[in-house]
Amino acid sequence: MDAKLIRAFGHPDPAQGLRNARHLATLLDKGYPGAAASLREGLDEMFTVARLGIDGRLATTLVTSNPIDSMISIARTTNRNVTHWKDGEMVLRWTAAGMINAERSFRRVKGYKQMPHLVAALYRHAHPATAAPAETVGVAA
Repeated sequence: MDAKLIRAFGHPDPAQGLRNARHLATLLDKGYPGAAASLREGLDEMFTVARLGIDGRLATTLVTSNPIDSMISIARTTNRNVTHWKDGEMVLRWTAAGMINAERSFRRVKGYKQMPHLVAALYRHAHPATAAPAETVGVAA
């Protein structure tokens, strides 16, 4: 099963990879329904980076939730000493303070030099009828 999962997510054609992942979920249904449901959750979104044509180090960075998980963990650590939450505004302020605290540990995005390709791909996706070629989309360096 692990090899099938790796083949699905590593397939160069995102449409075929999605089909392979759905097939794997079907195989898992009988013996492991929880795993099948987990695999199906957000399955279409899992192939977004590949559909946009992003690869290399930037793709590796974008397909992981580690940066978000790390930020949430640091924000929770910041908020854990608050014992009385007065209102929703206080929750928002402390959450923002936790995120600012997490910002100190942020590092440069691996593959950041490919960001112009990502911007161009997002532009093409958002404006398919008027999309400019990748090299003509203005991106600040």
